[in-house]
Amino acid sequence: MTNKDDDHRIDVIDTVSEKVTITSQANKTLLESLESHNIDVQFHCREGFCGACRTKILSGEVDYTTDPLAFIDDDEILPCCCKPISDITIKIAF
Repeated sequence: MTNKDDDHRIDVIDTVSEKVTITSQANKTLLESLESHNIDVQFHCREGFCGACRTKILSGEVDYTTDPLAFIDDDEILPCCCKPISDITIKIAF
């Protein structure tokens, strides 16, 4: 059962559709939530090892389900191993 307090707005900015707003799913990683809304994000490992899904976070906060091993800058996140803990805005580059 999903608690509505665990759902957060995700604003996705990319070069294709400009801006899309979706809702996170509490029991899924950010990558899984994006995929369930047909938003294409590159990935390889799904566990924070490779960094292929590296994405800019413009606002908001995430919590990692596992500590990422890939290098990320302060303004980047790995959607494969994190969940939003607030409303967030991310920028996906293609």
